[in-house]
Amino acid sequence: MISVKAPGKLYIAGEYAVVEKGNPSIIVALNQFITVSIEKSNDYGSIVSKQYSENSIYWKRIDNKIIFDNRDNPFHYILAAINIVETYAQSMSKNLKTYHLKVDSELDNSDGKKYGLGSSAAVTVATVKALCQFYDIDVSKDELFKLSAITHLEIQGNGSLGDIAASVYGGWIAYEAFDREWLKQMRPNLSIKELINKKWPYLRIEPLTPPTNLKLLIGWTGSPASTSQLVDKVSSEKSSKENEYQEFVQKSKACLERMIKGFYNKNLETIQREIIINRKLLHQLGQITNVIIETPSLKKLCDIAIENGSAAKSSGAGGGDCGIAIANSDNNEITKILNEWENNNIKQLNLEIHKN
Repeated sequence: MISVKAPGKLYIAGEYAVVEKGNPSIIVALNQFITVSIEKSNDYGSIVSKQYSENSIYWKRIDNKIIFDNRDNPFHYILAAINIVETYAQSMSKNLKTYHLKVDSELDNSDGKKYGLGSSAAVTVATVKALCQFYDIDVSKDELFKLSAITHLEIQGNGSLGDIAASVYGGWIAYEAFDREWLKQMRPNLSIKELINKKWPYLRIEPLTPPTNLKLLIGWTGSPASTSQLVDKVSSEKSSKENEYQEFVQKSKACLERMIKGFYNKNLETIQREIIINRKLLHQLGQITNVIIETPSLKKLCDIAIENGSAAKSSGAGGGDCGIAIANSDNNEITKILNEWENNNIKQLNLEIHKN
């Protein structure tokens, strides 16, 4: 039995602009995980999730191809990961096997609602990592990121892949997206082995160390949102307002560069100031594209934190899910923030940073 886990993530800053190559963001990995287990089987294989037990699927291997007994299943990222890793394994002369693959997620609440912690990215990373171990393929973090990124893009088709980076590297990271168009052009012409050995244009993944007095507070509004749909909406609207959109991208880049310097200099005040600026920039993007990024619940979450001496903004694509507050751990108002969140039906997610 092989069992591996991958953490969920939360965007701190740089959302939407990070979709453009070479634009920075800051992301954290959290101590909530998706666990993927693989056990060799001699006859049929299965993919089972406690969260989706009614949709468990079974398969057989015929002529090195996986043949499913049912066509309608929710496991697209897992299936794509199987395809990518097994293609990679075959290029290394590994014999393909049959197995039972089990998924267990902590990234949803008890009702099955997503917290917005990057479950699709985490399940992709965990599946790729588990399969590499199963086939006795030694992969570095860089290689794991690239295999997982290729897998994720084949299904989602958009996004920055920063959530993949957070699941692979852990901790706080500065992330800049690679050139997805370059990858799209290279994909049909290179083997997976050749592709992951290449330098990917614009890709940057760098660990960050926060100031010791930085306290991250996470609030969940109880309203799940679809990142891919929101990114699609922004993408479709931006073309008619290209100048305003490019101005947003450039201002976001400058904001994040200043924020990252705040991490280098262990300056909490700089980080808090730029968090508030980033929030305003996301407001402007929402107005440009007619997309609701900061919902009324997220606005309430942010306003409560700011009124009590912290910096706050929505996290990720917005439209629901989580918001964050960056507080000073010495701030006596943290308890007041959490109490007021609770009074406004905002659930604190009491999570810690996970370091791989």
